[in-house]
Amino acid sequence: MTACLLEPSAREWKETLQHVGHDMYHVPEYVVLDARLYGGAPAAFWFERDGRRLLIPLIVRSIPGSELRDAISPYGYPGPVSDADPADAAFWEHACAAFVATMRAGGIVSAFVRMHPLLGRPVPAMRQAGAMVHHGETVSMDLTVSLEEMWSQTRSDHRNHINRAKRAGTRVVFDDWDRLGEWVEVYHDNMRRVGATDYYFFTREHLAALHDAVGDRMHLAVALEDDEVVGGNTFFEYDGIATGYVSSTRRAPKRYADEMLYDEVRRWCKSRGDEVFHLGGGKGGANDSLFSYKAGFSPRRHPFHTWRVVADPAAYRALVREHRPDADPDDLTAMFPAYR
Repeated sequence: MTACLLEPSAREWKETLQHVGHDMYHVPEYVVLDARLYGGAPAAFWFERDGRRLLIPLIVRSIPGSELRDAISPYGYPGPVSDADPADAAFWEHACAAFVATMRAGGIVSAFVRMHPLLGRPVPAMRQAGAMVHHGETVSMDLTVSLEEMWSQTRSDHRNHINRAKRAGTRVVFDDWDRLGEWVEVYHDNMRRVGATDYYFFTREHLAALHDAVGDRMHLAVALEDDEVVGGNTFFEYDGIATGYVSSTRRAPKRYADEMLYDEVRRWCKSRGDEVFHLGGGKGGANDSLFSYKAGFSPRRHPFHTWRVVADPAAYRALVREHRPDADPDDLTAMFPAYR
């Protein structure tokens, strides 16, 4: 049995990905670039027992005013991936215990992990090692069905809007990366409109660097009216899974580029042999207007959880008392970690 925190260059990280089902969020190049946005260090918890492996991508951050650290998932759904059977209780019990012990030994007080809705559900050992919080559902499109079936699964208002966009002459172009800067301006305008935090203002440089790092596994779709970029989607393709990264369209009455982008992206991904297009869910997993919008494209739903682990309870309590004395350190289902 072996457990440790890996650096992105570690041989074990890439070797493990060759044996386990995973997504773009688990690839070290992705974690490295996302860690820069968070201001933390990229890492992965790795566990091996009897030839079975577990990997959890993490970003390790310093806790202000303390020599201690904590860990969070990179942006997206980079939850634990493993080639162990979910019914192998002994493996998962040892893995979860090793995760807690490794965090504590590294001066990491707590870990906040976003589970992947498509790649394995929580196992009992994870609930014993920390709090497993169900936030809601995410939406995915089944790309193995016919185009006619995908269209019939699409809500009538979305179908109407897609048809209106086509009649208005809106068109979608794929992988014209010279248009990236134009679309980023549209994206930033929308982030300002919705009052997004600084983290979500992904820059042209970050998106270009990510594309350079992962190559043709990342794509850009832009919607054009005449020759003006009015919207766009960035998304990944990985092992049959297409996953939306960030998207945005310019807001204007009777403009429906957003719905058209989703429709064109799913058709394009299907033509390339992808099996599923994961749209994600509402903000923070909530059943909100964003979730309702995505739900109009497909009937498929997946539960979304986060796993909250306190590796050093004494240090965690002390930090909560210092930074948020009104918070209950035993309630791991509220804002976590409570001292942030």
